[in-house]
Amino acid sequence: MLAILGFSTILVFLVLIFTRKMSVITALVMVPLLAALVAGFSVKELSGMMLTGIQQVAPTGILLIFAILYFAVMLDAGLFDPVINRIVRQVKGDPLKVVLGTAVLTMLVHLDGDGTATFMIVLSAFLPIYKELKINRLVLAGVVALSVGPLHLVPWSGTSARAITVLNTDAVHLFNPNIPAIIAGMAWVALVAFYFGKKERARLGILPLNYDLKSNLNEEQRSLRRPGLILVNALMTVLLIITLMSGKVAAPVLFMVAGLLALWINYPRLGDQHKVLKSHGANIFMVSSMIFAAGIFSGILTGSKMIDAMAGSLVDILPLEYSRFLPLLTALTSMPASLVFTPDAYYFGVVPVLSSAAEQYQMDPLEIGRAALLGQMTVGFPLSPLTASTFLLTGLCEVDLADHQKFIFKWAFGTTAIMTLMALLTGSIHL
Repeated sequence: MLAILGFSTILVFLVLIFTRKMSVITALVMVPLLAALVAGFSVKELSGMMLTGIQQVAPTGILLIFAILYFAVMLDAGLFDPVINRIVRQVKGDPLKVVLGTAVLTMLVHLDGDGTATFMIVLSAFLPIYKELKINRLVLAGVVALSVGPLHLVPWSGTSARAITVLNTDAVHLFNPNIPAIIAGMAWVALVAFYFGKKERARLGILPLNYDLKSNLNEEQRSLRRPGLILVNALMTVLLIITLMSGKVAAPVLFMVAGLLALWINYPRLGDQHKVLKSHGANIFMVSSMIFAAGIFSGILTGSKMIDAMAGSLVDILPLEYSRFLPLLTALTSMPASLVFTPDAYYFGVVPVLSSAAEQYQMDPLEIGRAALLGQMTVGFPLSPLTASTFLLTGLCEVDLADHQKFIFKWAFGTTAIMTLMALLTGSIHL
């Protein structure tokens, strides 16, 4: 009975968000709540489950709030401006250098884990260059899409935050084992960008280029730039990443201190601080509130034992001799799954069942999370029609979504395949 009710809960949740009949945040709370009431749980029991779920995701919610704040400050202060300027100067009129520069800049800027911000920054810098040199804009959209993929595994991206929340773990255990896979993915992206650049150079040749990056900044962006603090901000960012990977300081505490310190150092005036907070407040609220709603969803499904019942039924179906392939199958299907499942649907609906099944097979459930992150709404999100930022990417590049998907899908799947192979070789996932 609980297994049927659990699968029904997930199905209703998926239908509601796919058809846009209900917001994700509302569906995360109301659907499992009604299902648990139907199952006969009392209001007091449900209250305890929900509170437990909220308590479990609180560290992730805090991490997201202050990680977004930190990188928002770095972007507003112009930490990456010297790199952008240098890349633009170096590429000159060579299509090969332009395409490689696009990949390098995208991967660097996407350290913030925000696809929309990355697309805006990179495309504002490179779209005029592509137009002036007449480089195929499908190459621009494709290389940017590929380049954000491996970096979207950073623990403060919305996708990784969902996985951390669902699996009730932390960045050290979910993210660190995938670092070699991320590096392999970045190398693959650079290789593909080189291939595209060579083709465009052969088609177009090397042309003169006259382009001024500063003309793309508006008045407000200029007022928030802090060129005199670039070295300070760079040092803070390097120390932050090193400390995060060391695991010596809890990530939520680390980002809370770093985010507030960065805000105060760059914008000591309260007026400027309010301007930055107001500019990024909507994004911070939407992401963090979704995480707490997800805690309620997870808390009810776990506390009511629906997850255990669903996993048990899945174990009964999957023969024992094939169970060891579960992480590999999850990894290889993760990128195409982005075209079908939203990140909320996949990480809140599919991953809990797969991870619980893995646990019943005496496997580490975190392997399912690591495998899923190798493609589902990481490599796959810039091709998915289910994410708004995909339409931002294709719209700014002035290309059709179907053409974009046809052009870059096989290369994106190649990223997931390369990262999966490295994950197997380094023990992030096992056979």
